[in-house]
Amino acid sequence: MKLSLGTIPDHWRWETSGEVIDVRDGTHDTPKYIQNGFPLITSKNLKAQGIDFEDVGFISEQDHMAISKRSRVDRGDILFAMIGTIGNPVVVTEDREFSIKNVALFKCTKGRVDPLYCYRLLGSPLVKMQLAAATRGGTQKFVSLKVLRNLQIPLPPLSEQKRIAGILDAADKLRAIRRESLAQLDTLLQSTFLDLFGDPVTNPMGWEVKPLAYGVESFEGGKNLTPTDLDRPDSVRVLKVSAVTSGEYRPDQSKAFSSEEIVQSSHMVKKGDLLISRANTAALVGAVCHVWDTVGLEMLPDKLWRFIWNESRRIEPLFMLHLARSDYFREQLIQRATGTSGSMKNIGKKKMLEIPIPYPPVDLQHHFATIVQSIEQQKASQRAHLAELDTLFAALQQRAFNGEL
Repeated sequence: MKLSLGTIPDHWRWETSGEVIDVRDGTHDTPKYIQNGFPLITSKNLKAQGIDFEDVGFISEQDHMAISKRSRVDRGDILFAMIGTIGNPVVVTEDREFSIKNVALFKCTKGRVDPLYCYRLLGSPLVKMQLAAATRGGTQKFVSLKVLRNLQIPLPPLSEQKRIAGILDAADKLRAIRRESLAQLDTLLQSTFLDLFGDPVTNPMGWEVKPLAYGVESFEGGKNLTPTDLDRPDSVRVLKVSAVTSGEYRPDQSKAFSSEEIVQSSHMVKKGDLLISRANTAALVGAVCHVWDTVGLEMLPDKLWRFIWNESRRIEPLFMLHLARSDYFREQLIQRATGTSGSMKNIGKKKMLEIPIPYPPVDLQHHFATIVQSIEQQKASQRAHLAELDTLFAALQQRAFNGEL
């Protein structure tokens, strides 16, 4: 089925990407990794802020040179993930030797496409729509080099390309400022926690240390439910584990389940709940989030628990939220979880309740909670502004590549 790509001005042209851009791909083999050498960039290293060189493997000079014969990366090139999360285009902004694997390379060296216009175009709904129709694979999605070379792209004169890229760049910078503000508020919360309570690893304040069970009575979870493509008449949905993995409660990360399944009130998520994942990969097991608000139509699955507090309330939930995010608590949890490093990790209630934690005075915990609530209100305001900017940016993208800017 041929996609409808919309209309463009008469002085623009529809072009095939491979005709006007040099489109290549990196290696699809896995070279032998060594301790030191040349970075091998994969799709996981393509981030919104650029190329992440922190979490990389290294390959030999011989392997690097062999890959570079086909796909040498230069400043101004655009990298594009071909496997997993398709896309995430990134502009190469520095002269640095590295190789790429399962990553496409867009080189705007033919003189007809401005690199920044190309970058913005590759992240647009127009290109995403074409890729969605051509992407293959089940769990591991992938897009072929042939598909990337056959993208249909709207091409205005170079002067207009530069103008469009400039407008989108300015709008995107406003979004980046909001995201940075949110990151700074998160950093403020982390530093405030350490100022008030010290590092849980060393416990410099000398707080009393007791098992988690001293303040937490138990954990309550849901159950496995039969998935379905049809929403229930009552609109109740069951959460996915991904509803907590970001550290923020994501009720949209949920799925419909069979109307034959019984909805149990004890499994419904409530405002004020503290949720934690009991099973996931080693990096994500124990992810925790606070439910600041809910419409009350989400159910817990069997892999998510809510904290059930001891009646004496020796723990303030917002203190526990940030303690559970600490390296100390995660290390304690991982040590007690079952499963090999390469598989799903799982922890039982008994093992979780055995984790030793510091118990600062409850009044100090409450004081910290008031600070958290204040900062969270600021974060909510920043997120609302960011959502508005995202909507504006999407509208600008739509207009930009239709020739309406």
